[in-house]
Amino acid sequence: MPEWLLLLLAGLVIGAYGTLIGAGGGFILVPLLLIFYPNESSESIASVSLAVVFFNALSGTLAYARLGRVDYGSGVLLALATVPGAIVGALTTPLIPRRPFDLTVGCLLVALSIFLVVRPLAETRHGDGRFRMSRRMIDPDGTVQSWSYNPVLGVAVSVVIGFVSSLLGIGGGFIHVPVMVNLLNFPVHVASATSHFTLTVMTAVGSVVHLLTGTLVGAAPRVVPLSLGVVVGAQVGARVAQRLHGVWIIRALVLALAFVGARLIFKAL
Repeated sequence: MPEWLLLLLAGLVIGAYGTLIGAGGGFILVPLLLIFYPNESSESIASVSLAVVFFNALSGTLAYARLGRVDYGSGVLLALATVPGAIVGALTTPLIPRRPFDLTVGCLLVALSIFLVVRPLAETRHGDGRFRMSRRMIDPDGTVQSWSYNPVLGVAVSVVIGFVSSLLGIGGGFIHVPVMVNLLNFPVHVASATSHFTLTVMTAVGSVVHLLTGTLVGAAPRVVPLSLGVVVGAQVGARVAQRLHGVWIIRALVLALAFVGARLIFKAL
């Protein structure tokens, strides 16, 4: 199979699955690129993945926007908080050797999958406290979604997520969605959609940094077919997500995290 066709098909699957769980697909794409290109540097892998995740996140955001599931107010706040971390993370990537890079990604994925299994899906609720932001959305079918969260906590966590995501090229949605659901009380479907909006901003910033530092030079033969695939796949994933219960979305996320993480750890060791 020609390389461009393989990358295109991989992009389709990653785009659909990543958008389904609000994760952008970078946590799947990075391990695949590490396997496909064992001799590539960590910064090259991270830069290609981040650029592709941007197109996936943008396509997914447009799809979710048409479905009326994006919380733009919260999305802008959390997206701006990821920008400083995304810049520092992109500049730090060249300093990490390939083997520790593989092991770090693998351990992070497995740890998060364990967290999601141990801690049940949080119920949407309103908390008490001085720093609370109340949110309310009405789904296209008329269902009212109401919740509140601590914006200070959201900003603090988003700064860290921006750094880790840009550093590893994984986008960060697979971290942001569980955080938004379990710590910030977002409904799962709103968290998935809003996470994509946040990802669009964060990955755009990280990709620009990689472009300016030269790590994306010559990457077009890989970025283009992958990006075309994820753009189409993201539209499919957003439609499927509309029909799935939030619990199944989280379970799908756990399965992917555990499998890909274990594969990377085994390879690194």
